[in-house]
Amino acid sequence: MTIRVLIADDHAAIRSGLRVMLEQTGEIAVVGEAADGRAAIANARALEPDVVLMDIRMPGTDGIEATREIVAASSTGVLVLTTFDDDAYVFGALRAGAAGFLLKTVSGADLVEAVRRVAAGEGMISPEVTRSLLAEFARSPADHRPAAPVELDALTAREREVLAALGRGLSNAALAGELGISEATAKTHVSSVLAKTGCASRMQAAVLARESGIA
Repeated sequence: MTIRVLIADDHAAIRSGLRVMLEQTGEIAVVGEAADGRAAIANARALEPDVVLMDIRMPGTDGIEATREIVAASSTGVLVLTTFDDDAYVFGALRAGAAGFLLKTVSGADLVEAVRRVAAGEGMISPEVTRSLLAEFARSPADHRPAAPVELDALTAREREVLAALGRGLSNAALAGELGISEATAKTHVSSVLAKTGCASRMQAAVLARESGIA
């Protein structure tokens, strides 16, 4: 099945380069582009893509607010493209429901794999961004705690194991292997964890796991 992608970035050259990398696979179709967050929201509503590649810094409505509105209104996955100097914005995008983060220097193969994973309901964070996130946690963990406490007592023992695994960035396949369950069962547990914790994405659940000391 063809994966439908919307590219949101205020630089036309970057949008063009991303389109070429994605469409040369033959399994991904770029159905639209947007030069700012407001256009991304409108195009996501009109085109219903499977994945939005979202720049964080854009004029007017930025990528964080655009991500929040897109995730709240649809099942579209948002994959954020960031640079090293975007660290201060990464947590905001994650809390808005982004499913993953990649650097703009990503290779074509890694970009395609990330789009596949986000389209499949999983997440992906580049190793460089992961290190940045963990470093930010170490510096000021209190700044990243939820605005309202999340009730974790409702989670079963198995679901707590799943939340801990999400905190370590495990995919459904890796999660299934670690817990000795099928991938379909792993996916069901992940869905239950997201519903009970109110997390909009696996990435939000990963941060919750770390904030709560579970991971």
